[in-house]
Amino acid sequence: MSRPRGSIAASEPILPLILRRDRLPVVVGLVGVTALAWLYLLWMAHAMHAMPDMAQMVMPMIEPWSAADWLAMFLMWAIMMVGMMLPSAAPMILLYDRVRERQEARGASLAATGVFALGYLIAWILFSLGATTAQWALEQAALLSPMMVSASPWLGGGLLIAAALYQWTPLKHACLVHCRAPITFLADHWRPGSSGALRMGLHHGLYCVGCCWVLMALLFVGGVMNLLWIALLALFVLLEKVLPQGELFSRLSALLLAGAGALVILAG
Repeated sequence: MSRPRGSIAASEPILPLILRRDRLPVVVGLVGVTALAWLYLLWMAHAMHAMPDMAQMVMPMIEPWSAADWLAMFLMWAIMMVGMMLPSAAPMILLYDRVRERQEARGASLAATGVFALGYLIAWILFSLGATTAQWALEQAALLSPMMVSASPWLGGGLLIAAALYQWTPLKHACLVHCRAPITFLADHWRPGSSGALRMGLHHGLYCVGCCWVLMALLFVGGVMNLLWIALLALFVLLEKVLPQGELFSRLSALLLAGAGALVILAG
């Protein structure tokens, strides 16, 4: 496939190209959406901790979910994924905007950058459907506490060990390579126009889901509404993508995850 006209060469440094004053509208948009997502999470966490007797409850009350429950949980997961994953996608989105700007003569517009970001988020919204289903199943099996954290050391430890093993799989490696090479991704997958932007954003988002979905399952270990745990996982994902030795960081982290999983099981 031919590269986009005026595309950025792989040898060009990324940061000087994306951290420019003319990227300000995109930066403001990314910061604004991320901030709104985190404000929602703060409100949700406060509301949960303010519920009467919540802290004293040990086992959840197993009740069928209503349609409203499903919608509320799905909304929570979708917004949480926006808050966690949009910062790590920012370099790709900003770089896409730079390339789009060079395509302006072809009719590209700033709105295409928003469509690209939307495509990326759609992938994580689809993941949120699966996460909501998993939460429902775990609650019905009495494996989650009222604070949405694992009530079983075997579940918590098993998820940590599963995440450790996944860090070494070929699928994890392949997806992480794409996430760490935004210039190559844009050069290989460029599509013009808004429809092309949506497809590219969704494509990149699916790579990101493939890279991080097991890590997101660790929210059931530290607590789905544990803001510190959410922030640490988001930081972990960001470091995997931007550190010069991100792949080494990813694989070495598997040792810590496996050790933590073993400790959780033994302590239980």
